[in-house]
Amino acid sequence: MANAAGLAAGYALDSVFGDPRRWHPVAGFGRAAGALEQRIYRPDRSAGAAFTALAVGAPVLLGVAATLATRRRPLARAALVAAGTWTVLGGRTLRHESTVMARALSDGDLPAARGRLNHLCGRDPSTLDEPELARATVESVAENTSDAVVAPLIWGAVAGLPGLLGYRAANTLDAMVGHRSPRHARFGTPSARLDDVLNLVPARLTGLLTIAVAPVAHGDRAAAWRIWRRDRNDHPSPNAGQCEAAMAGALGVRLGGRNVYFGRSETRPFLGDGPRPEARHLKRAARISGAVGLAALGLAVAYPLTAGRLVGAAARAALRAVGNGPARRGRAR
Repeated sequence: MANAAGLAAGYALDSVFGDPRRWHPVAGFGRAAGALEQRIYRPDRSAGAAFTALAVGAPVLLGVAATLATRRRPLARAALVAAGTWTVLGGRTLRHESTVMARALSDGDLPAARGRLNHLCGRDPSTLDEPELARATVESVAENTSDAVVAPLIWGAVAGLPGLLGYRAANTLDAMVGHRSPRHARFGTPSARLDDVLNLVPARLTGLLTIAVAPVAHGDRAAAWRIWRRDRNDHPSPNAGQCEAAMAGALGVRLGGRNVYFGRSETRPFLGDGPRPEARHLKRAARISGAVGLAALGLAVAYPLTAGRLVGAAARAALRAVGNGPARRGRAR
């Protein structure tokens, strides 16, 4: 009950206040992880694995210690989970950035739109026109609805405060070192793989929820379902395609193509059948993202009170069986 209440309260805090503007804990974690990288970096996967274990393990252990300390203090537990949820969620900020981009593109202000793109993704905006800026925004909203909203809620529901902190740590490391740069080609692989594993279920849930809520933005559920089933596995990421294909179908647009980053470019398969996105699609994408977040919150809050209780009871029974086994064998002898 405390975890469920904390998740709901943390989601409400994010919806009202958004990300903290100063002293953001995730930014502090990023600086600490950057300092750790400088100390242990080597261009191989073993160093990357050690970096990932240390950088993710520390927040998880902190969450475990806080959970144990509040084992018999449900109000304190709920407050900690609420603070952790608020810290790791980014739903309000994501929707705000999509709306700001829509306004700039609607006004024909390409310099302003290009200046805002780095708030959403790491592409080079200097040569992008309106359709490409709109496409980058829709793709970022779709993927980050999973990364910044659905996945944290799911891991918070399943594993409480350690799940919240551990997931956000892994996702932050992926953003820092998981890309295919010369420096991180091997060192960043363990962080990227861990992030992929942690997002396998949340990304697919995000795709399904996007299909379910498509009508809130005048989308077609049947089209979203068809595009998701057809195109979701065409994306080079095992998870991003789940979210982007569903969003493309829900909005009736075509995503994918050539992405230019600073110093490199990637060409990705097309997702969807419609025209390229325009400014008018961005507010619809933000609306879908918000509806998906609310649906995921409902599932996350319900889990500790339903399936989570069954899982916990089964785990306790298994632990009792393991603990009692040697004693029974000893008495038999």
